[in-house]
Amino acid sequence: MAREDAVRCLRCLLYALNLLFWLMSACVLGVAVWIRDSLNTVLTLTAHTRLEEAAVLTYSPAVHPVIVAVCCFLIIVAMVGYCGTLRCDLLLLSWYFGSLLVIFCVELASAVWTYEEPSVQRSDMISLKSRMPNYGLQRYQWLTHTWNSFQTEFKCCGVIYFTDWLEMTEMEWPPDSCCSNQYPGCARHAHYHDLSDLHQEGCGPKIYTFIRGTKQLQMLRFLGVSIGVAQIIAMALTLTLLWALYYGRKSPEPDMPTLPPPDDPDPDTAAHAASADALKSGCSRSNKGCTNMAATTPKQQFEMERLHAAA
Repeated sequence: MAREDAVRCLRCLLYALNLLFWLMSACVLGVAVWIRDSLNTVLTLTAHTRLEEAAVLTYSPAVHPVIVAVCCFLIIVAMVGYCGTLRCDLLLLSWYFGSLLVIFCVELASAVWTYEEPSVQRSDMISLKSRMPNYGLQRYQWLTHTWNSFQTEFKCCGVIYFTDWLEMTEMEWPPDSCCSNQYPGCARHAHYHDLSDLHQEGCGPKIYTFIRGTKQLQMLRFLGVSIGVAQIIAMALTLTLLWALYYGRKSPEPDMPTLPPPDDPDPDTAAHAASADALKSGCSRSNKGCTNMAATTPKQQFEMERLHAAA
């Protein structure tokens, strides 16, 4: 009874862990896609600079294709673990344990291999100004779109201040993406009437903060550590469940029942048994008598037994 309760408890815990694997893997994939859009924008603006290398070092563990593939595979493994736990199937549970072990080793190796502290300083932000003169040119429409997207998303303007647009380009006012309330011609109106309508913070510090790590990146790191801990617990519980199911099926052989002593024999049965014993004793004295007894007919043998019983 205690073993059945333990097995039931282990199965409930594995159900919960598999559900947790589904949720955390989905969260990792969602946050990775969310970060990837912003990362692509930053990498476009910081191309061929030290900032690009620092951004890659910081975010490659989070959006690396290996990590994304592992999360997708973990969802499938969790399904197999759920089915194996539901059916108490030793083969599925063994496959589940082995898959979790392989995934854990891959995650650990990937984290160690891709971990490296980025080396970036605030003075490196000045190199972003080299990307500004190409803004608005026909052959650099992709760069124009990237600047507008970044300034709108991060609510910044220029590299250090919005005047960087006036210094590095031939523009007379900043782009409309610098406005807090965007509409066609808003930057021109703000430049001549109210500068407070423009974003006052430059994009350089925003990129520096992004490279050092955002809340989304911290969330991904927390989810990664949580998945690793959950995998260790799941492997331990799976081993325990396998042990309980394997040895539970080897039930001990039942003890042979003790037969009750026979009741007192019937008098006729006792007499018949006595005559049989007498015949056996007679046979033991003389083999010849036994031979003659064996040669008699059943009727004669019955008469002889009756005579012995009467005597």
